Amino acid sequence: MGGASLCDSLVAACMSSASHSSVERLTQFDTRSSSIWPRRSRLVNNCSLYGSQASSRNNNASSSLFESNNTFLNPKQRRFNRASTSGQVTTLEMEKEAMANKKPSLEPRRVVVTGMGVETPLGHDPHTFYDNLLQGKSGISHIENFDCSAFPTRIAGEIKSFSTEGLVAPKLSKRMDKFMLYLLTAGKKALEDGGVTEDVMAEFDKSRCGVLIGSAMGGMKVFYDALEALKISYRKMNPFCVPFATTNMGSAMLALDLGWMGPNYSISTACATGNFCILNAANHITRGEADVMLCGGSDSVIIPIGLGGFVACRALSENNDDPTKASRPWDSNRDGFVMGEGAGVLLLEELEHAKKRGATIYAEFLGGSFTCDAYHITEPRPDGAGVILAIEKALAHAGISKEDINYVNAHATSTPAGDLKEYHALSHCFGQNPELRVNSTKSMIGHLLGASGAVEAVATVQAIKTGWVHPNINLENPDKAVDTKLLVGLKKERLDIKAALSNSFGFGGQNSSIIFAPYK
Repeated sequence: MGGASLCDSLVAACMSSASHSSVERLTQFDTRSSSIWPRRSRLVNNCSLYGSQASSRNNNASSSLFESNNTFLNPKQRRFNRASTSGQVTTLEMEKEAMANKKPSLEPRRVVVTGMGVETPLGHDPHTFYDNLLQGKSGISHIENFDCSAFPTRIAGEIKSFSTEGLVAPKLSKRMDKFMLYLLTAGKKALEDGGVTEDVMAEFDKSRCGVLIGSAMGGMKVFYDALEALKISYRKMNPFCVPFATTNMGSAMLALDLGWMGPNYSISTACATGNFCILNAANHITRGEADVMLCGGSDSVIIPIGLGGFVACRALSENNDDPTKASRPWDSNRDGFVMGEGAGVLLLEELEHAKKRGATIYAEFLGGSFTCDAYHITEPRPDGAGVILAIEKALAHAGISKEDINYVNAHATSTPAGDLKEYHALSHCFGQNPELRVNSTKSMIGHLLGASGAVEAVATVQAIKTGWVHPNINLENPDKAVDTKLLVGLKKERLDIKAALSNSFGFGGQNSSIIFAPYK
């Protein structure tokens, strides 16, 4: 069969498949419910595009595909050979010159925050969430989602009420894991908060818009339910149990819904996931690979296997009698962290892109860093070297000095070892700064695992916006190894933030630090 006819056959097969089973499946996965987003071309349009390209190829193209003397040539060499034999060297040189002129500018591209969305135990929008933090309210309570009376830990930062109405189709709401639902709703709320209306969305170059929202645990409930069904028969299993359990599917579904064709994937680095996603999303913008990115993290594992797993790790607080007092970073009576659930999403934009559409700029993202302790699965390095290195590298990447940082939203989970190691690292890096204030959002919402860094990034940006930093609740008997001069007290404090650092660490020795500052 000739090259052209082979291509025609493949295109016909692609169009046939897309026009029937593929499009039908894609329609089933449509997350729009009374959606404001404009309709988009389907997979069949992609196949048609490839078909037009294939049909325009001549016999030279098909022969270059099969001739042995071109098999090991790279694309540039093959183009040059074809151009030479057909007398088109001049045209090729013109193409090279045009490509050179299209090279991205070497000017640094600044990244700003223009929208935020959250799903948390203390609120479903950034303003309610942060107001509750400033008031020192706790979102930790007894678990109601299932009977946990047999567990030594029976408390969590559980989201009691949650609605997907108008944001996710009801059919999908029943099938999806909560981590995906939290992600989708928080992502769309971030767009709404950023003023991305239907008209604004229509102006976006969607090939330069991406989604990078990760999860530490993925769809554990979907997978757990599939295992229970398998005990009866594989026929009882949810047909979507595999795709809806994977950590990347939340980002994929949001991009599918929005029609965004830029960078799309997820990162899973345990409890540092949110920070990793935010920094990588910003890097895509800085490098000129995207203009707009939705980024952050989402997790929901307050289910028997999730609770049982962390109980087995001996990591959780057992202060069941007074849930609101259970999460107490840096307090001498802390006995482990409290699980939470939710999602945090930032809308990041290239500065000129944001200014052109008249977006409200909440803060500027300056930079960040990752390191690995390379020491232990769950324990931090005794010398804190990995955390110190992450902070120092973040400062270098942001192009600022340690004296510029006067606020730190710490990882501080309320574990005996982790809190002190981070405190010592912060003291080492910033201890000489009399203006420094440090707090832990986890004292009020618990540890949201892969979502923690993203939700805490929202809290950090809100601190920059409002000029207030929230309290450390339950810090009633500070650990003797801690100097409380650096820590925010039991009440909110006024602070003119110069630059703010947010830390997140995860199992496997994952360390991350990201930096925000007021936009000037």
